[in-house]
Amino acid sequence: MTRASVRTAGIAVVLGGAGAALLVGFAGVAQAAPGAPAPHSTHGGGMYGDPAAAAPFWRRQHDSNCGEMAVADVVGQATGKEPTEQQIDSTAENISSVAHSGSVWHPGGSTNNQDLPVLLAHYGVKATTANSTTGALEQNLSQGRKVIVGVNSEILWNDRGNRTQEDHFVVVTGIDTKAGVVHLNDSGVNAGRDEQVPLATFESAWATSHNFSVVTS
Repeated sequence: MTRASVRTAGIAVVLGGAGAALLVGFAGVAQAAPGAPAPHSTHGGGMYGDPAAAAPFWRRQHDSNCGEMAVADVVGQATGKEPTEQQIDSTAENISSVAHSGSVWHPGGSTNNQDLPVLLAHYGVKATTANSTTGALEQNLSQGRKVIVGVNSEILWNDRGNRTQEDHFVVVTGIDTKAGVVHLNDSGVNAGRDEQVPLATFESAWATSHNFSVVTS
């Protein structure tokens, strides 16, 4: 991942290692279909995963640390002990990257996809990376596994800007096949707790990362 996105009140801030650019968006946050259903507490009825159980672990990011916040969210779901933003950032600053020289992350920087399992492992959560499919995500969620994916934030939030590159990480907490809605914990938006987006929008945003996913064991 080459950058990480933060959105506040209609403004998307795209942060990269060399600096920051400001993109003004007018479309609002996460264009979920009106009247999208509340999450189910079971895996039946077309729902894979448990968005209601995952929602309490959502936190808002305050730096270019969407990957770290996604990891903290998953650690919380998996262990019940969620690191704070300060704690997960400090961990990422003090662990060596497996993808490049230096640490996994530094303030204002970005996190390589392959380093997410490294961070998870620090907290005792085993995970693997894969280029996946929606069907595979459904099966993983139905089995209680936790899922992080790489997406394009401009597509996800219906913002102006580059829609061809992966630039953000989110946690997939549920897929409702009947409603055609994907449930996310998205640290990049104020309304990111159980953010609900149309399946087609999610798949388009996810495709920019070649359907990259991190799935817990």
